[in-house]
Amino acid sequence: MPEPLGVKIIGTGSAVPDQVLTNQYFVERLDTTHEWIMERTGILERRIASDKESTASLATAAARKALDDAHLTPADLDAILVATITPEYTFPSTACCVQRDLEAPPIPAFDLSAACSGFIYALVMGSFLVQGGQFRRILIIGAETMSRITDYEDRATCILFGDGAGAAVLEAAPDTSGPALLHHQMHAEGKGALMLCVPASGMHLTPSHMTVNERLHYIKMQGREVYKLAVKRNFELVDSVLKETGLKSEDITLVIPHQSNLRIIESARERLGLPKERVYVNIDRLGNTSAASIPMGLDECRRTGRIKSGDLVLLVAFGAGFTWASALLRL
Repeated sequence: MPEPLGVKIIGTGSAVPDQVLTNQYFVERLDTTHEWIMERTGILERRIASDKESTASLATAAARKALDDAHLTPADLDAILVATITPEYTFPSTACCVQRDLEAPPIPAFDLSAACSGFIYALVMGSFLVQGGQFRRILIIGAETMSRITDYEDRATCILFGDGAGAAVLEAAPDTSGPALLHHQMHAEGKGALMLCVPASGMHLTPSHMTVNERLHYIKMQGREVYKLAVKRNFELVDSVLKETGLKSEDITLVIPHQSNLRIIESARERLGLPKERVYVNIDRLGNTSAASIPMGLDECRRTGRIKSGDLVLLVAFGAGFTWASALLRL
């Protein structure tokens, strides 16, 4: 079992575009119905970035709210870490764009790519950095504009994704008897990489008439296989946390899962015997926002009083790569 890390979240924030895309949009354009979408995903609507919005602008907006919540300014930060699979550019990093837009000092700023598990990866990495003593406060962000890589002619995937960003400010805690990262796991299994990917998004397939004609610059997913793995890994994550910490499910105040698909969340919840009120869900309003979904959920829960100081909160995610991860926090 990993040693607890003395780290606390002192501020959170989130940002979503104003534009709302309801299921009616797909009903009018594709061979589908509102009932079909709801049955398979649980999604009523999702937020979509305008031409004037981007991953960096959403990340910056969420960051400003997190800093305000922590009563800090950008000058108080020691590093910025952005988890995203829809970066502003191939390079420079989206984190550098956020550093620029916040007018932060010349602190370290870099991106992390772990798909839907990205924010948890960033949380764990950020926690180790502040524990090392050289960094006092680190801004971690999960931000995505999934609409930019969504094929709106593919009924199986286009109904799933939305845009948004969530941020948190980490600070070292004096000891692990108070706020702490009590337990964490990070995993990856690259042999499943092509089951969920954007084939022509990097250097493997560079842009050509073929890649454009075959729509290879958009998300491709083997839905059934991904669904089965997601349910299995989510169950394993929560089960192993309970076994390794000696906790019971009733000891955990709230589970905040990656908002991939309501059927996936519900299948894992039922296998674990958790009541609905102990698993946070906002996919109905926001869709699947990849690395942004967990920090947006965390921010919503803090601001609405769903979680409070002293609570045990479990974050779990499964995503492309394949990656999967969990983090047990005492707030």
